[in-house]
Amino acid sequence: MTEGIGLREQKKIDTRRRLQEVALELFAARGFDHVTVTDVARAAHVSPATVFNYFPTKEDLVLQGMAEYGERLVGALRDRAPGTSVLEAFRAHLREPRGVLAVDDPRAVEGLVRVRAIIAASPALRARELLLADAAAADLAALLAEEQGDGIRTRALATAAIGITQAMTLEVHRLAESGLLGTEIAATVLPEGTAAVDVLIRGLARTSAAPGGTAPT
Repeated sequence: MTEGIGLREQKKIDTRRRLQEVALELFAARGFDHVTVTDVARAAHVSPATVFNYFPTKEDLVLQGMAEYGERLVGALRDRAPGTSVLEAFRAHLREPRGVLAVDDPRAVEGLVRVRAIIAASPALRARELLLADAAAADLAALLAEEQGDGIRTRALATAAIGITQAMTLEVHRLAESGLLGTEIAATVLPEGTAAVDVLIRGLARTSAAPGGTAPT
């Protein structure tokens, strides 16, 4: 049991993990669009209501981790140290290996490849993935607007920043499919991702230093 977590909370964590694993097995075997929440519940020996208690939608059985990552990212940016810009905090967050990238566990990499295949085969999941990215960009734009005001430039910066995370995700999956382990993937993807954010930061600095102070928004 994880240190500091009570028995009841640990049971919830275990149930959630079990439901997700059962669902992913079914989705991989039959295809996401051909499996219902009732199918998942039956295979896990629980009621459909129990599944919905942990995962509000069927898509969440696959993408809840992505949604939670977006929430953690926005939270980290809100809680950034005084004097640290949003993009600097964003860069620091991307630089740290997390999850699969923090360990050398072949099973974790295999799980990542499986999830990517499930998403790629489902229009519903791909659409939900785009909605989550749009939501993250909107949250990031709101934080950037507190620094530099709202407008086209601010929203474009936010979209570009989230685009970097999407490009990093695609590269992570590509390298995972090639057989690399988590820390090997991190050694390639994280420096490239943070270098891309550096381009945004330098571009913003040049724009702010230009005659007139800022570009039109």
